Amino acid sequence: MNPIVSLQKINKSYTTSDVFFQALKNITLEVKKNEFVAIIGSSGSGKSTLMNIIGLLDNPTSGFYKLDGQDTAHLKENSLADLRNKKIGFVFQSFNLLSRTSSLDNVALPLIYTGIPISERRERATKALIQIGLGEKLNSRPNELSGGQQQRVAIARALVTNPELILADEPTGNLDSKSGEDIMNIFKTLHDEGKTIIMITHEAEIAKKSERIIKLKDGEII
Repeated sequence: MNPIVSLQKINKSYTTSDVFFQALKNITLEVKKNEFVAIIGSSGSGKSTLMNIIGLLDNPTSGFYKLDGQDTAHLKENSLADLRNKKIGFVFQSFNLLSRTSSLDNVALPLIYTGIPISERRERATKALIQIGLGEKLNSRPNELSGGQQQRVAIARALVTNPELILADEPTGNLDSKSGEDIMNIFKTLHDEGKTIIMITHEAEIAKKSERIIKLKDGEII
């Protein structure tokens, strides 16, 4: 079985104001389907850069990346966006919810770009919210929800396209310990149901809840 994520000798560098900075150095990494992997490192370790490349939000300077067996190197932006929307669900530390929009419409948002009729979009969004325990909050706006509930909405939004891979960037970073534990229990359930999860965190205790921990330091896997 092909790995869902295959990175071969990935480098990422930036040049600004004549200053050269190498964010990633020769990263080779495979993640199998239905793995739960944590990428851990301090600020500046390169973990967010690596997540952006895995999520098709940024391109490596050199190296090769295959997502579910598909080489991404020569795909045009429209093809990358289509692949990203079909294969990947994103969960962010800051939730990234539309403040004036209900939970239901926030969750349904990714489906707008797929051409699915509005009735089906709302049905699928409702099911995703029920799945993560927010069936009674369909019409609530983000300011009417706790931080933990907002992150649940964000997880439902990541799930609504039925992606194979969930990328979670510091998903407990803005939460108290109890809410963070609840979110990690949701990820464990999703993993048990067959989802592949890659999570970025700087918290060792959170990373321990994954199956495998990958440590980054100064842009390298250690």
